[in-house]
Amino acid sequence: MVVQKKIFIPDIQPGTRVNELFLLVEGRQGQARNGPYWQVRLQDARGTLEGKIWSPISQAYLELPVGEVVRVQGNTDLFRDQLQLRIEQLEILGIAKDEVDWALFLPRSARKPEDMLLELEELCARELQHAPWRKFCRKVLRDPDIRTRLLMAPGAKSMHHAYIGGLLEHTLAVCRLTLAISAQYLEVDREVLLVGAVFHDLGKAWELSAGVQRDYTDPGRLLGHILQGLAVLEPFLAKSNELTPGLQLHFKHLLVSHHGEYEYGSPRRPKTTEALILHYADNLDAKVNMTSQLVEDLPEETSWTSYQRSMERQFFRPERTPKADSRRSATTTRAEHPAKRNFLNDLHLPEAQPSTKNNE
Repeated sequence: MVVQKKIFIPDIQPGTRVNELFLLVEGRQGQARNGPYWQVRLQDARGTLEGKIWSPISQAYLELPVGEVVRVQGNTDLFRDQLQLRIEQLEILGIAKDEVDWALFLPRSARKPEDMLLELEELCARELQHAPWRKFCRKVLRDPDIRTRLLMAPGAKSMHHAYIGGLLEHTLAVCRLTLAISAQYLEVDREVLLVGAVFHDLGKAWELSAGVQRDYTDPGRLLGHILQGLAVLEPFLAKSNELTPGLQLHFKHLLVSHHGEYEYGSPRRPKTTEALILHYADNLDAKVNMTSQLVEDLPEETSWTSYQRSMERQFFRPERTPKADSRRSATTTRAEHPAKRNFLNDLHLPEAQPSTKNNE
């Protein structure tokens, strides 16, 4: 069977007649005054849609198996300002899992996970000068089980990067941030910091399921991704005789402290400069991804998001600075508009010196 979609959920408007394929991600029964009904949640790669099957049609469905591709027919309307689908017919297609193009139904990164994993490997090979660190990263990233999990893993359940490839996208961003910060502070051990950035969230590939449900696994609920990540990396560290105990200890501290505070699930608070940098880089990328997505999803006529409990505020979509006129750029002289340069090339950086600490 060839699976094709004509319309995606964000393009569905109130009053639209729907005859489309979706992924069934939730189905639960309820009781109304006129009889039993089904409350369902449908999904495709670009969003989710709530729907109801009212009685007497609902009585034709003894169960609704979650995770199946279904063809749904019905009409949409607004209920409490939320789009809802009144379902007249729901057909379970019974397509084999290996025949489904999951790119149509599961949210994923704009970039291919395979490309991001290759970029991560190349970044380690290019930036790590200490051979034992380079060898350690290569062995971990080329492990078949780890690779398979990384390619599918989301970065979180719902808060940020919550889509296939999200973990790799987040990891690459944190790596770039730590490298940029290391260029500013020369006393920083950029290599252990980079390796910490590469593997700080590795345990999420075991903490979260990457399939339809995208929910916490049993080990994820009981142990969390920090402990799981350490458990996955420990055999590789044990075999790495060239990495000194001191380097391994610092690396482990980066992993266990990257959440920053005890109340955010951090077993330890950051106690080295590198651990502080990793914590803030991780937090920055997560927050930017989350707020950018919130603002991007706003309707055109709306400037404020809903209240975000996790950050105790709403977010505003500001006016954007216009991009430079390409015609003007083409005629601007070199004196008026000098060629772009990497700002680091223009810095006359002194030799790294121990920083002066404030006694407070």
